[in-house]
Amino acid sequence: MTQQTLAFQAEVSKLLQIVANSLYSHKEVFLRELISNASDAADRLRYEAIASPELTAGDPTFKVLLRPDQAAKTLTIEDNGIGMSRQDLIDNLGTIARSGSAAFLKQATDAKEKDVSIIGQFGVGFYSAFIVADKVEVTSRRAGSDEAWTWTSDGKGSFTVTQATRPGRGTTIVLHLKDEHIEFADPFTLRRVVKAHSDHIGLPVKLANKDGEETVNEASALWMRARKDVTEEQYKEFYQHVTHGFDEPWLTIHNKAEGRLEYTALLFVPGTRPADLYQPERKSPVRLYVRRVFVTDEAKALIPSYLRFLRGVVDTEDIALNVSREMLQHDPVLARIGSALTTKVFSELEKKAEKEPEAYEKFWENFGPVLKEGLYEDPAKRDQVFKLARFRSTASEKLTSLAEYVARMKEKQEAIYFITGDNAAVLRHSPQIEGFLARGYEVLLLTDAVDEFWVPAVALYEGKKFVSVTQGAAELGPAPASDKQERVEGGELAVLIAHLKQGLGDAVKDVRATDRLTDSAACLVAGDTDMPRHLARMLRAQGQLQGSLPGILEINPAHALIRAMAQQMTNVGAREHVLDLGRLLVDQERIREGDGPTDIAAFSKRLSDVMARALTGKVA
Repeated sequence: MTQQTLAFQAEVSKLLQIVANSLYSHKEVFLRELISNASDAADRLRYEAIASPELTAGDPTFKVLLRPDQAAKTLTIEDNGIGMSRQDLIDNLGTIARSGSAAFLKQATDAKEKDVSIIGQFGVGFYSAFIVADKVEVTSRRAGSDEAWTWTSDGKGSFTVTQATRPGRGTTIVLHLKDEHIEFADPFTLRRVVKAHSDHIGLPVKLANKDGEETVNEASALWMRARKDVTEEQYKEFYQHVTHGFDEPWLTIHNKAEGRLEYTALLFVPGTRPADLYQPERKSPVRLYVRRVFVTDEAKALIPSYLRFLRGVVDTEDIALNVSREMLQHDPVLARIGSALTTKVFSELEKKAEKEPEAYEKFWENFGPVLKEGLYEDPAKRDQVFKLARFRSTASEKLTSLAEYVARMKEKQEAIYFITGDNAAVLRHSPQIEGFLARGYEVLLLTDAVDEFWVPAVALYEGKKFVSVTQGAAELGPAPASDKQERVEGGELAVLIAHLKQGLGDAVKDVRATDRLTDSAACLVAGDTDMPRHLARMLRAQGQLQGSLPGILEINPAHALIRAMAQQMTNVGAREHVLDLGRLLVDQERIREGDGPTDIAAFSKRLSDVMARALTGKVA
C-alpha cells in the first residue's frame, strides 16, 4: 500500500478548531511546539542508541534545521531524531493517544477563547501548526528502518499517508503558510521567535541561508547553567517548554547537589492546576536525564505521586546510562535522590508559606488536595507535610495551619475537631457543629475527598487526636449559661425517643438526645465504628456503595419543636402526627446532607399534611 486516506479521530477534528481559535493570539507558539517535538525525538534516539549505537552511525550530531522559502510561502522544520514509522504517523498525528482527551475537550470547549492555559497539557502541540498553515506535510523515517512515509492534511477532517523517500532518519515538516502568516518565512522573524521561545533547547536550532546554516539558539541544557546565569524570562520559557503551557511558574527550584549524591534539578510548581492532575495513573511527569541524555519521564522513585504537580528535569551522573526503565523503579540511588529532592521542595514551600502567605494560599487551593495524599502515603515525610498543610476553619475565613489551631485550643481541650463535606460555606452552618461553637471550640472544615482517608490513617497530631463532630456521641458538658433553655427531661424525653425509635424503624440506626445541637432540632450522625456519612455519599456517587446507610438521629431537648413533640405524646391521637414529624426531621437532614428523602412522594404528602395542620388544625 503506497497511499491511504484516513479520517481524523473525532476528537482531533474538534481539537483542530479549538486550538486554532484559542491560540490565535499566541500564533508564534507553533514554532516552539514543533522545535520541542524535534528535541524530544533527539532525546528518545539518544536513549535507544545506548543499547543500539548503530542507530546513530554516520549521523551522530543532532540538530533542528529551519528552511524558510518566501517565494514558495513555506517553512520547513527538519530534525534527525528518532523519526516515525507509518503507524507512528497515524497514531501520533491522527489521534489523541492519551488518557484525558475527553476531559481536555470539555474544558477547552467551555473555556473562553483567551483562556489557553490548558491547551498544551494534553500533548496537542503539533496541531498548533494549523494556526499558520493551511496544509501540513510530514515526511518521516524511523531510525533503523529503510522506509519513509509522508503524512499530509489540510486539517479539515482527513489526512493521507503516502510511501516516500528520505535520505536518512528523522522528520521533515513542511508548513504551507497562509497568506496572513507569510512572516514566518522571514529569517529575521524566525531568529526572533527562536531566541524568545526556544533558546533553552539543548540541541542547536539552525537556520538555513544562502551561505549555509547559522545556529540561532544557545543550544545548551538550561538546567546545567549556574542559577546566576539564567534570567527569569529564560526560566519561564523553559517552563513553558516542559509543560507545553502558557502560564508562568509559581515557584522555580534550581539546585545542584554535590557530595554523596550528585545531581542537578530544575523544578517548577505551575501557576495553574494541570487539567490532568487527578488522572487515575497519578504520574509524576518530571524528566530524568543521565549525563544530559533523556532517560524517562516516568521514574516513580524520583518524585512521589503526591508531588505530581511538579514539572521540570533532574540530571544525574550517579546512575548507569544503560539501566532499563524497569530497573529504575527500584534503583536505590534514584530513591535517595528522590528523597533529597522531596525534602528540598518542602523546604522551598515552607519559605514561600512564611514569606508570602497570600501567594501560598493560591498554591494550596491548586495543589493542597494532592499534597495531603502524602499524609497517609509517606509516613516518613508526614511531619513535613503537616507543616505545609492549610485548612479552612470556623475561626476565620483565612486558611490556618494545624500549629495555629493547636495554639488556639481551649485549656484542657484534648482533640482537634473537624467536619467533612463538599463545601466550606455549607459546613459552617451544619447543625453538628453548633454545640462545639457555643462552647468555644474551633472546628476544621475539610472539603477535599482525600480528607476522608488521611485523617483515620494519621489519627494524631502533636499528641492531639482528630475527632469528627459528625461521628459518635458528643460529650461536650454543660451548655454556656447564656444558651441554657428549657429542656425536655426524664420520662417525657424517654417516651418520645422510644416512640421515634419504634416508628422510624430501619430509617435510622438509633435515636438519642444530644448536647451537640443549640439552634437546630435534630441532626444525623454516624456511630463510633460506622463509615463516615460524607464518605458513604462519595462512594455511592462513584458506584462503589449501594443503598443508604441509616444514621443516628440526634434530637435537641431544648428546641421548641422537640419540646412540643414530647408534650403531644400525652395525646394518643397525636402520636402518629409526632411520628410524621420525626420522619420529616430525618428527611430534612438527608436533604441537607445532599442525599434527599428515601421516598419523595411520602415526604411531599407528609409535608403538605403538616402545613395544613399548622393552618387549620386538620390534616388536608
